[in-house]
Amino acid sequence: MLSLVVASQGRPPAVERNADAVHYAASTMKVAVLAALHRSGTDLDRPVPVVNRFASAAGGGTYADDPAEDGDPLPWQRLGGTAPLRWLAERMVTHSSNLATNLCLAEVGYAAVAEVWRRAGAAHSVVRRGIEDHPARAAGLQNLVTARDLAALLDSLEPEVLALLEHNAHGVDLAAGLPPGTRLAGKNGWITGLRHSAAVVYPPDTPPYTIAVCYTGPLGSGDDVDDPAARLLARISAGVWRSRHRIAEAGERG
Repeated sequence: MLSLVVASQGRPPAVERNADAVHYAASTMKVAVLAALHRSGTDLDRPVPVVNRFASAAGGGTYADDPAEDGDPLPWQRLGGTAPLRWLAERMVTHSSNLATNLCLAEVGYAAVAEVWRRAGAAHSVVRRGIEDHPARAAGLQNLVTARDLAALLDSLEPEVLALLEHNAHGVDLAAGLPPGTRLAGKNGWITGLRHSAAVVYPPDTPPYTIAVCYTGPLGSGDDVDDPAARLLARISAGVWRSRHRIAEAGERG
């Protein structure tokens, strides 16, 4: 299943395909956690304990992350100590840290993340559990997204929150389909069987546009870079880039 939404930033979609099809969220859910944390009013420079034991969303139990499943080693180096929330939030989206995500999610709670989706106008996307909360997954609690909701989420972000997504270290899929040096703010996510990516792209010659692509299927190898699904998203991104002037014109009409 391939889902796609493309629109001038803040405007109705110029292109959409299976826009409301529901996919497992993978790491794209981290953007909603980021927004909830920034809107919480908490002191982001406050240090919090770095632990690896969390209450399961299924209730009555706990779970822990596996360092081998986390692509960011730096938060693990602080295990048993403390780290500022701001730093954890940045590692969550720039290096997709699973440990940092669960620490931030424990700080803000599921209701605050649900409010982020509601405020964006999302119809189907939810965050019901933390990363690697296997008891909750066994109980049927899943994190879900759609391409339409991801595009709406990006369009709802405050400029300072969106700016953090410009430092995504994983320059693959959508980013790989753009001319080198093109500015974009986005987040991707992948596991075996899926590859998603959503971004605001800033061309020098047209207004910004938002693109969200969700792919679930056999092309998703789960590899960071050498992933056929990532190459598919890069080709889509390149095609959208070539059509950016038409997208801008559709946004003006909309």
